[in-house]
Amino acid sequence: MSTPGNRSVDWEGAANARDLGGIPAEHGCVQPGRIYRMGRSEWLTARGWQQAQQAGVRTVIDLRNGGEIGRRDTDPVLPPSAHHGIRFLNLPTQEPDDPDFTALTGPYMSSPRFYPENLRRWPEKFAAIAAAVAEAPPGGVVIHCSAGRDRTGLVAALLLGVAGVQPADIAADYRAALTGINDWHRKQQQPRERPLDDAELAARADAAEGELLGFLQDFDAAAFLRRAGAGEDVLTRLRSRLLDF
Repeated sequence: MSTPGNRSVDWEGAANARDLGGIPAEHGCVQPGRIYRMGRSEWLTARGWQQAQQAGVRTVIDLRNGGEIGRRDTDPVLPPSAHHGIRFLNLPTQEPDDPDFTALTGPYMSSPRFYPENLRRWPEKFAAIAAAVAEAPPGGVVIHCSAGRDRTGLVAALLLGVAGVQPADIAADYRAALTGINDWHRKQQQPRERPLDDAELAARADAAEGELLGFLQDFDAAAFLRRAGAGEDVLTRLRSRLLDF
């Protein structure tokens, strides 16, 4: 279920989860229930997965590297039936052992300023992700990484760009993701990231929005995906999936 105004979803256990539906696009708006974004899938409880299924989710695309995937001691224990009817794909956005990229970003990508380099190094990975979204069976598609912020934010920016969403609205969605994961960490007894206070969060969000808007100013998502190997049929299916035409 989406919450009016901020598009958040209340699947039990889900962190930083939102429906991209309702964001204005060139022709109308992104349709609700088509594409969701969130943090780690392992945070969802069995009831949370049931709620996702009831919302129509049928595909989950995990953007993390293989070594990041798996249950932690603090994650809920799920019965084998919890994921019934949902297809999982692992399509990382980067090569985990690339020393130059890791030296640039640190342990994980945590800012839009790294987006251009990520796209430059591995365009074929994003073409594959776009194709997976476009060709997924009927139903909602969830994209997620660990925090649901930057890797997810980059893929969301590509999808929304193909749909004709304006840079300011893409940046606003990123700001919501940055705020959402920070709010989640604030509620944890032992957060894996230090939560930012209000002043720190505002400063980081302002800086990140500026970086993302600078990147998007001359970026054509559809043209990038074409060069990366996504065919015109993939772009047409993406637009249809997001916009219902």
